[in-house]
Amino acid sequence: MLLQQLSVLALLLLLCPVWADNFYQDATVTFGDQRAQIQDGGRLLALSLDKISGSGFQSKNEYLFGRFDMQLKLVPGNSAGTVTTFYLSSQGAGHDEIDFEFLGNSSGQPYTVHTNVYSQGKGNKEQQFRLWFDPTSPFHTYSIVWNSQRIIFLVDNIPIRVFNNHEKLGVAFPKNQAMRVYASLWNADDWATQGGRVKTDWSMAPFTASYRNFNTNACVWSAASSTSSCGGSKTDSVNNDQAWQTQELNGNDRNRLRWVQQKYMIYNYCADAKRFSQGLSPECKRSRF
Repeated sequence: MLLQQLSVLALLLLLCPVWADNFYQDATVTFGDQRAQIQDGGRLLALSLDKISGSGFQSKNEYLFGRFDMQLKLVPGNSAGTVTTFYLSSQGAGHDEIDFEFLGNSSGQPYTVHTNVYSQGKGNKEQQFRLWFDPTSPFHTYSIVWNSQRIIFLVDNIPIRVFNNHEKLGVAFPKNQAMRVYASLWNADDWATQGGRVKTDWSMAPFTASYRNFNTNACVWSAASSTSSCGGSKTDSVNNDQAWQTQELNGNDRNRLRWVQQKYMIYNYCADAKRFSQGLSPECKRSRF
């Protein structure tokens, strides 16, 4: 009887969402040495950047679909030239990627939130926004919902972007490659702030961004067995009853999305006919926002 109960418990743990809120257990520092500091008993991770190096970390697990939440406090003051990131990515030339990048600016100027989606190594799906609050204090929550139908970017649970699966139109969609969660703080003053016109002020270094409440409600992928915690294989990895698996926008969400995109969007690849002189991507004709 005890063995049977333990087997049931193990199955439930496998199918339950993964709430990863301890960086010691769930993340690995990938570069920057002591510039990446896990603090507060594993509940907070601070990344710093100086003239020698930035820093970053990645999740220990790989995932194939899920909801990913991270609370960030971005670099305060004059953050020009810096880029703080929170994203999902696989590896290799034909990689998939779902990006949140936060482009710093001069003191008193708003941050730019840069979003992008790569599939099979191809991106060029950028949308950029200004934030409508001070992202340097207090913490704010940034989320990625990734299922087989769509990708939703959220800020404090307000949708700012939806990238739908338009494979029927010939548009690649990331759904076959497992991805890790990554985060980093690095210098990109050749392009990050006003197209590179404003450079990093190294007298302000070290720059610091803080991460906490890293939560993943997601399907953990096992490369060794080619199986997902939500199903047997990549093709049936979405058979576990979690809300994010079919999440879409309701009427209130669509109103909030419209509000953000009308007031705070500053770049949309679907409106850049000059850049894409040979024609906009097919999904642009389907996008309402």
